[in-house]
Amino acid sequence: MRYHNITKDDMLNGDGLRVVLWVAGCSHCCKDCQNSVTWDPDGGILFDEAARQEIFGQLEKPYISGITFSGGDPLHAANQLEVRDLMEEIRERYPQKTIWLYTGDCWENIRHYPLMKYVDVLVDGEFQAELKDTRLLWKGSSNQRVIDVQKSLQSEAVKPVLHCGDFQ
Repeated sequence: MRYHNITKDDMLNGDGLRVVLWVAGCSHCCKDCQNSVTWDPDGGILFDEAARQEIFGQLEKPYISGITFSGGDPLHAANQLEVRDLMEEIRERYPQKTIWLYTGDCWENIRHYPLMKYVDVLVDGEFQAELKDTRLLWKGSSNQRVIDVQKSLQSEAVKPVLHCGDFQ
């Protein structure tokens, strides 16, 4: 897995103060993407032990709410296995921290992915420039959803349970 940045004390990509891992690799290539530099799975730098320790160092801080995986797309084939393994380790080491995941995929297609058991909140759907709305919370376009993954997994319905209801 490769990444472009680790953002500290982020308040825009999930609730509370967060650490954000911006992975490399995205096959969605949304028009007017805010982060098109991350599309190339061979871009950025190799995710190594130093990067892992940087993330853990941030998660040790009591005021950090958790981690957000973004990019690029954490569910890109180049990222899925290492993202899952990192999520599993974070869940074990920091069970009180939340895990958010941004992806261009939709819930209905990924809800059975094994890594979903580690995700608290999922922001799904491709960014659509014609639906861009800067007033939205945690998402860029109105087609995207902010999903409570654990409640959605417990539900028998295919339709996801939204994280904050319909006010988004």
